[in-house]
Amino acid sequence: MWEKIQAFLKSLTGGDEGSQAFPADDPRVAVAALCIQVLRADGIIDETERNRLEVLLKEQYSLNDGALSALLKAGEAAESEAIDYYRFTSVINRSLSEEEKTALVGLLWDITYADGTRNEIEDHIVWRITDLLGVSDRERIVQRQGAEARLKAEDPEWQKKE
Repeated sequence: MWEKIQAFLKSLTGGDEGSQAFPADDPRVAVAALCIQVLRADGIIDETERNRLEVLLKEQYSLNDGALSALLKAGEAAESEAIDYYRFTSVINRSLSEEEKTALVGLLWDITYADGTRNEIEDHIVWRITDLLGVSDRERIVQRQGAEARLKAEDPEWQKKE
């Protein structure tokens, strides 16, 4: 009997073992959606970028594979319905501290540089998100430089690829 109840509840949420549903107003969904917008900014999503996004979200939120998959699905759904960044930044502004918002800007730069390059569209998106989060221009630049340094430490040849 108990197994039938559990199966019924799982069917309502569409959840797999180890995954969870994320409500639309969950700040993790907002973060994932913004990361996906940055990921898609240049019109090319390669495996390196997608893998980097998965690793960063998994580490940031201590997610198992099922929960990561659910978060990415929720983030992609939210991102595809969004008409602006405010929908996500307002949730983040209510939920995250100044330090967490600054760390988020660093995360966005890490995703920007995941393919080894950055372009003006990605720059503009990160700038706009940073502005809506209330993170200073100075801190945005510091976070960008930190992302560059992390990339350079991982791949000393990255600047030659640009």
